[in-house]
Amino acid sequence: MKIVVIGGTGLIGSKLVSTLRAKGHEVLAASPDSGVNTITGEGLPAALAGAQVVVDVANSPSFEDAAVLKFFETSTTNLLAAEERAGVRHHLALSIVGSDRLPKSGYMRAKVAQEKLIKNSPIPYTILHSTQFFEFIGRIPEASPDGKSVRVSTAMFQPIVSDDVVAALAELTLGTPINGIVEVGGPERFRMDELVERVLRAKGDKREIIRDTHVPYFGAEIDDQSLVTGPGARSGSKRFETWLKESQAAK
Repeated sequence: MKIVVIGGTGLIGSKLVSTLRAKGHEVLAASPDSGVNTITGEGLPAALAGAQVVVDVANSPSFEDAAVLKFFETSTTNLLAAEERAGVRHHLALSIVGSDRLPKSGYMRAKVAQEKLIKNSPIPYTILHSTQFFEFIGRIPEASPDGKSVRVSTAMFQPIVSDDVVAALAELTLGTPINGIVEVGGPERFRMDELVERVLRAKGDKREIIRDTHVPYFGAEIDDQSLVTGPGARSGSKRFETWLKESQAAK
């Protein structure tokens, strides 16, 4: 079948496109670079013509509160309207575990707004909530003004390798819409400061780690329940230590 992946050139999108193509499907990697712009609507009708499934893994270029909300609301509204006209039968979107538990985060509020639009659309849907990716752990710490230290939350989280997220997305893409949310997280839970320190040290970054229970994550203070999956969630298979060793060997 024809599948359109919005944000098909990013970390998750490009891997998903390759996975689905390897399974014999016609897959369009849609992005502004390929002439498909969900903000302006440019290229959407042609891209969606004949598509049975649309997978939205696009992300906002800005994380500023007003900008990120405008991006997800505009992009999702335009995309769903174009899908309805094209007769798309399944809309799948990637979102975040804990999005509904962190209302003080502008980014999370924007993801919740995106999910609400999807739920209110007549198009059958599936939303995948994923935990943070291993690949992005090094971007979590907040650098101090002097650049000699980083502040990191001590809350629990449950990161997952991007390949395991792609595998879950691919399975859901080829399945029946559930008109609900599926959660996926890594197979282990850790203190955030512990993993950030291990990733930074593996990169040769010797900045001091300052552990702070109040340091924000995407603009909101978090606790041990904010970023972990609930009962019935799917679990990735790759453990953190294995990924860290492999990523070091790849350098």
